Amino acid sequence: MKIATPVDAAGQSAHAWGKAHWVAVAEVADGAISDWQVHEVAWDVSHDPGTHGSHHARVVTFLRDQRIDAIVVDHVGEGMRRMLATMNIPTLSATPGDAKVSVLEAARTA
Repeated sequence: MKIATPVDAAGQSAHAWGKAHWVAVAEVADGAISDWQVHEVAWDVSHDPGTHGSHHARVVTFLRDQRIDAIVVDHVGEGMRRMLATMNIPTLSATPGDAKVSVLEAARTA
């Protein structure tokens, strides 16, 4: 399962999905992370200057390019939540602290 989660520069769980600066992509199998890559998406910078539609399109492109199965986050706006539902990508609850631990806990409950 490929899971995406917003992270900060220290690898901790970040608050929001649509305004994330970095997104980690984890490959999770058998209760362990086999691959972890952090991408600088800079959605915090690109969020406000354009339209919501263009911003959502950037997020969709990232999710499709990375073949994401689920996201782990503690906040997603209603429009983004609808877009994720349309894509059949579940939103799993994040826990504060280490983002890898958060991903593993969320994957266990998925």
